[in-house]
Amino acid sequence: MSSNGRGLRGRLAVPSTGPTSLPIPLRGDHPDPAVAPPSLGGSGATATPAEPPLESQPEGSAAYGAEPGTIAAPGQPVSSSSTPRDTSARAGETQTIVHLVRHGEVHNPEGILYGRLPEFRLSELGRSQAETVGRVLGQGHDIVSIVASPLQRAQETAAPLAEALGLPVGIDADIIEADNRFEGRKVGGPGGALRDPQYWPILLNPLRPSWGEPYLQIAHRMIGAVYSTLDTARGHEAVLVSHQLPVYTTRRFLEGRRLWHDPRKRQCSLASITSLVFEGTTLRDIVYSEPAGASDPSQTGA
Repeated sequence: MSSNGRGLRGRLAVPSTGPTSLPIPLRGDHPDPAVAPPSLGGSGATATPAEPPLESQPEGSAAYGAEPGTIAAPGQPVSSSSTPRDTSARAGETQTIVHLVRHGEVHNPEGILYGRLPEFRLSELGRSQAETVGRVLGQGHDIVSIVASPLQRAQETAAPLAEALGLPVGIDADIIEADNRFEGRKVGGPGGALRDPQYWPILLNPLRPSWGEPYLQIAHRMIGAVYSTLDTARGHEAVLVSHQLPVYTTRRFLEGRRLWHDPRKRQCSLASITSLVFEGTTLRDIVYSEPAGASDPSQTGA
């Protein structure tokens, strides 16, 4: 938990999104990436993702003890209803977009899981991906705030956009990479930690998971950051530059999916943008786009 003094983080006191028009809970594959992230200003057109199948059945938000779109402690009542998508704007509600950006590729020749280790910079490709994000979000968007994780790779990803818009880059520890006990080790393949018996006891519970920061804790701190940003940038757009697992966990939480998942199937490519579209404090849409192209979610150190 960060000590930023905002008073909402980690206490389950983050405001509820209220009613949501998302078709939740969801199951199955995500829609294909949108052509571009949604925009509130300039010439950028708002992208709309493909609609999920109407026959989708609830996956069970009770699996992690929280109502989709809200912060709730385990054991609190959860909703089993699923409402159809409503894309019409409500009179008097201010639209705000919070873009969750994953950092670009990292220079990691050893292929280790670097987690929160310092001094892991962007690779040459990663810098190019950051420039792409800067070009895409730097034109036709009404961005008034840019905040990054304290880690070097996130700050370097935010830099081109900040330079293009003349905005400072804020730092928020609540959007940092997830803690992981495999940090500093190769995980898979020959010589990987998964083949080392000393690590097997911490693999017992993949639902929490037992080897790292709990998924629900990640979701809580990320949603806290989203709502702080929503309040700061109300009526405009804002950018949070974070990491694959925190961004993807946030999306699954808001969509009402179970938080445990197959890491090889995450839809959160390098330098991708997961855009949360709000009307007031109500989440109306989640738009995923890949301006720098797709990447392999199972690649260690990417």
